Amino acid sequence: MARWAPSCGWPWRRCTAAWGAPSMHEPASQADRGGQVGKLRWYFASCALGLEALLAGEVEAAGGQRIRQDRGGITFQGEREVGYRLVLWSRVASRVLEELGRMRIRGPDDLYTLASRIHWRRWIHTDQTFAVFASVSGRRVRHSMYAALKVKDALVDQLRREQGERPSVDREDPDLPLKLAVLDDVATLSRDLAGGSLHRRGWRPVSVEAPLNEALAAGLLQLAAWDRATPLCDPMCGSGTLLIEAAHLAGDRAPGLHRDVALLRWIDADRALWSELLQEAEARWAVGRGMIPPLMGNDRDPVAIAIARDSAERAGVADAITLHTGPIADYQPPIPPAMVVVNPPYGVRLDPEDLEQGWTELGRFLKGLGQGTAWILSSDPELSRRLWLRTSQRIPIRNGGLDCRWMRYTLRP
Repeated sequence: MARWAPSCGWPWRRCTAAWGAPSMHEPASQADRGGQVGKLRWYFASCALGLEALLAGEVEAAGGQRIRQDRGGITFQGEREVGYRLVLWSRVASRVLEELGRMRIRGPDDLYTLASRIHWRRWIHTDQTFAVFASVSGRRVRHSMYAALKVKDALVDQLRREQGERPSVDREDPDLPLKLAVLDDVATLSRDLAGGSLHRRGWRPVSVEAPLNEALAAGLLQLAAWDRATPLCDPMCGSGTLLIEAAHLAGDRAPGLHRDVALLRWIDADRALWSELLQEAEARWAVGRGMIPPLMGNDRDPVAIAIARDSAERAGVADAITLHTGPIADYQPPIPPAMVVVNPPYGVRLDPEDLEQGWTELGRFLKGLGQGTAWILSSDPELSRRLWLRTSQRIPIRNGGLDCRWMRYTLRP
């Protein structure tokens, strides 16, 4: 099966930036620093490759300063409220990390020095839990588990020496989740504000895996420049991710409205600020939920549609989404959509003949709609040709391990 060539100039290699590593081109004067300067803190927000510009816009809207777009995320400064707002409101970020310390290193032993420079009693009580998750790239440090162990030892040794006790490690749900990123000779140690990936909104059933996560779906909708007011259709909607994210986008619902966040368990947590931000988000959702335009979805798999209905109910948008079960060849949207968004099947584990037939039927469906715009995600140019439609725009996107294109088609009668 064919794959897109990386003609956009992006070498699709493993991206350490997703863990908060500094740019390789960062000035040496910025390599050794503490995480906090007065009320300002250094942050790194990660995202899927291709969504960096959208995330930069979110950071700016939240009040971020000295914003720098990196590959796979955004580095910026801001007060505590900026980080809190992003955890609550960012639709495309994967994580928001607050830097605690950073320094140039010559080898793994310097990671112990980095962690020892941090005054840990400011950040964690000995009766709390923590975990260190590491990502390494380059020749200075080669093993992520050993790197994490060095940081853990420094933290434990310092607190045991100062207080006679040490906090426990809990890798499943730590009170203080720490992220260590090593890129060549620069190591950065940060704490994860949410404690988990921000793509998890809380409405998807835990046992369900989707081919498109919520943050990427929200990003695709914004890249498509949907106006949030006209009817939208997904004729191969699967478990409904694009439709539910569209409803929340149009209804001005904060993605983190009901998220359990690690930051509330921290010593320096500003619970009053978080409560104030939640109240603001609730008020905006109360107004916006009545402004969601018609959203329509179809899928031939009744199990997928059942999951979509359940998810929409859990997400509070069941009344805004009309779902239908059946082949796309038989589907007629109840209201003519102004825009169609689709993430059709293109996985290597699916039957090639079924894939080709499905894409051919999708092309016929789009041609039958008449006027409008369609956006389709694909990792396979051969399948895309089965639509027999000409693209007017292609945006490179990374979906999991797949190099994809988010493609725009202008539909005409």
